[in-house]
Amino acid sequence: MVLDQCRRAAPNLAIEIKVIKTTGDKLQTASMAQEGHALPKGLFTKELEIALLNGEAGLAVHSLKDLPTDLPSGLVLGAVTRRADVRDVLIYRSQSGGAGRGFPPGTSLADLPADSTIATSSTRRKAQLRAIAPGIQTPDIRGNVATRLRKLAENPELDATVLACAGMNRLNYSFMPDGRIEGSDVPAGLLACILDADTMLPCVGQGAIGIEIRSNDEVARRLCEQLNNSETARCVTAERAFLSAMGGGCQSPVAALAQTSTSDLVMTAISFAHGPARRAILHGRMDAPAELGQRMAAELKK
Repeated sequence: MVLDQCRRAAPNLAIEIKVIKTTGDKLQTASMAQEGHALPKGLFTKELEIALLNGEAGLAVHSLKDLPTDLPSGLVLGAVTRRADVRDVLIYRSQSGGAGRGFPPGTSLADLPADSTIATSSTRRKAQLRAIAPGIQTPDIRGNVATRLRKLAENPELDATVLACAGMNRLNYSFMPDGRIEGSDVPAGLLACILDADTMLPCVGQGAIGIEIRSNDEVARRLCEQLNNSETARCVTAERAFLSAMGGGCQSPVAALAQTSTSDLVMTAISFAHGPARRAILHGRMDAPAELGQRMAAELKK
């Protein structure tokens, strides 16, 4: 997607894709939600950043939610693309899903039994699920989207999982009004329910693609000026400033969503980092998104 945008913006520039496996890609069996233990930052970004610093690549394309807020010296966030759907989606087994219990079309999070087992490796999702229903079990689940769907369909001990709408949409999965999931290789017997942001607040940067470049690369900087979406950039700048001020990374038990209104930025955030859940909504100036994020962190730390 970014390659196509680059070629449209700079048709005379030779651009090609270089695929690099990151540590996070390789550790498909390790837990990404080790409660009480600090996970190394940059699990999904370090190898790409090394390629940038070594001059082996000019742009690194990240899911912005995976990009740490503290970048290595010499690297900057050059652009963010227009944000996709920020919401999460609940994927659950239908009543015709074979082994294990199933649920009817239209089932939402509030309809699941209090003792449901919802697999996720996100500390943010785990914390919000447990806040909704303390009896919910949240075992880890790893793998790409297709692997997670297959694990849910084949494991009778799992009732559901939660994934990002944006990630599924970019893989050409779509959700029908009756709960059906359309796309290639969707296991039989699975249904979906999109969760509104009030129910499941998204991860910082969710739905946005970040493009990282060397700070002294003028060609990449000019290209990024054409790729950057200013509205998304304001919102994710506020969110990333919040995450940085909270002192956490992409697996911190916090969530935030900033949106533009007619005259200002509106940020909603929740934190489970310091005891019981604390939630707040703040307004800030369009031209000072980082200040809004820092103010939100101070509010939730009180």
